[in-house]
Amino acid sequence: MGNSKLGKFILLGALLGGAAALLDRATRNSVMGTSKKAANEISYYAKNPDTLKQKLADQKDKFQAAYEQLSGDVSYIKEQVEELKALTPQVKELVTDTKETFVDSKEEYETIMKDSPAATS
Repeated sequence: MGNSKLGKFILLGALLGGAAALLDRATRNSVMGTSKKAANEISYYAKNPDTLKQKLADQKDKFQAAYEQLSGDVSYIKEQVEELKALTPQVKELVTDTKETFVDSKEEYETIMKDSPAATS
C-alpha cells in the first residue's frame, strides 16, 4: 500500500488540469480577482478580529433561529399527522354510515314512490 501511485497521479492530474485552465486569459483574470479579494478579506479580518467574531456570532444566531423554527415546524407537522391517524378510522366509519343511510333511504323512497297514488296515474 505504501507504493500506491494513485494519490500521486491524482494530485499531478489536478495540477496539470489547473495549469491548463490558466492558459485561458478570462480564467486567469477570474482566478486573480478572486484570489486578491480573498487575500484582502483575510488581511482585513486579521487586523480586525472583533469584526470577524461579531460576523460569526450573527451567522450563528441566524442559523440557530432557523433551526429552532424548523424544529417547531417539524414538531407541529408530527402532531398533525398523529391527530390525522387517530381521526382517520372515525372519519371512515362516518362515511360508511352515511353511505348506508343514503342507500337505505333510496330504497325507502323507491318503495314510497311505487305505492303512491300519483305514481299509478
